Amino acid sequence: MSASRWVSTSMPYLTPREKGQGDAWSEDAAGQGRRGSQRILHAGEVSAPADVPRLFGIPEGEPVVVRRRLILLDDEPNELTDTYYPTGIARGTGLADKAKIPGGAVTLLVRLGHVGVLVREDVTAGLPEEEEQQALRMAPTEPVLRLTRLTLDHDDRPIQVDRMVMPAQRQQLRYEIRIG
Repeated sequence: MSASRWVSTSMPYLTPREKGQGDAWSEDAAGQGRRGSQRILHAGEVSAPADVPRLFGIPEGEPVVVRRRLILLDDEPNELTDTYYPTGIARGTGLADKAKIPGGAVTLLVRLGHVGVLVREDVTAGLPEEEEQQALRMAPTEPVLRLTRLTLDHDDRPIQVDRMVMPAQRQQLRYEIRIG
């Protein structure tokens, strides 16, 4: 496997961080001898884009809070991630602000009383849109992976939707499932 390829697992990003721990991405990258960072490109309320209303069970066009981040690996674009939250959860919190959240968003959600217990992920492949090509520094003919993650709480209420776009040739997704 080349040094530019990234092996990604979901578990570190679903678990709240302990006090004093860094964010999951930086620690995950460091554990693989790499440097992970991110740039928050936008945070705040927007009209819910395609598929997000269906996942949240809200009417189309209803506002949601989004955090758009460019995820960097060794200072190179690795992923473009939009994370959406219902306004009833995120409005007026750090989730709606561009500032870094100590311990990450999952940790803040837990502090706000929203614990994720079920996650559904769907992965598709396709070609990047123009904005994605520019942000991820890729050619229009290079394929991307699109991962959509829905996180539900104890009452099966959606609390978070992540929509990630990543260059397919730079990624390997790993799923480990423990039964029982």
